[in-house]
Amino acid sequence: MSDENDGVRLTLPVHDRDHVLGTESAAVTLVEYGNYECIYCRQLHPNIKEVLRRAEGLRFVFRHFPLRQVHPHSTRAAEAAEAAAAQGRFWEMHDLLFRQEGKLDDEQLARCAGKAGLDLRRYREEMAAGAYAEKIDRELMETTFVGKVSGTPTIYLNGVRRSDLRGLEGLLAAVEAAGATLRAGPGAWAKTLNRLRKLRLV
Repeated sequence: MSDENDGVRLTLPVHDRDHVLGTESAAVTLVEYGNYECIYCRQLHPNIKEVLRRAEGLRFVFRHFPLRQVHPHSTRAAEAAEAAAAQGRFWEMHDLLFRQEGKLDDEQLARCAGKAGLDLRRYREEMAAGAYAEKIDRELMETTFVGKVSGTPTIYLNGVRRSDLRGLEGLLAAVEAAGATLRAGPGAWAKTLNRLRKLRLV
């Protein structure tokens, strides 16, 4: 998890090249800078998925920030995600990449591409040609020197960097405080019923 201080503003606004779940009119925008080999991003991923499932009025944006020196396959993984995006399957690939264990070498990436339902011939041709390498390099430079991001995952909530959102409950509380509406979680009705029983109301 990035250890940057809170209060830093998002300098690169959400734009039409971003990968976005949710509508522009959402009350809350959560932006994550991440990479697919980062263990902390992998730990965060299921929490993000659960927050998206339970929160209404939330928009989620994922931006690549591969750290080549620490995660040698992260750049290729980002390129693979972009290859999936070109076929309209970014989020399917995104989820698969975060669920993998071990190194994301080209063989593993190709397996994920198959599971994501990509046209594998097109995928292999584009990856061999480095079709998305320049895009990833450009975004990495922009993020580093303009966005001032230095680690993953780095999270912004409604434009403000947050380093305290490590667990599910913290994320849920933060997006709710920012203006999203939360649906009841799994088991919520059973817990309510048990409380009522203890009060002898049912």
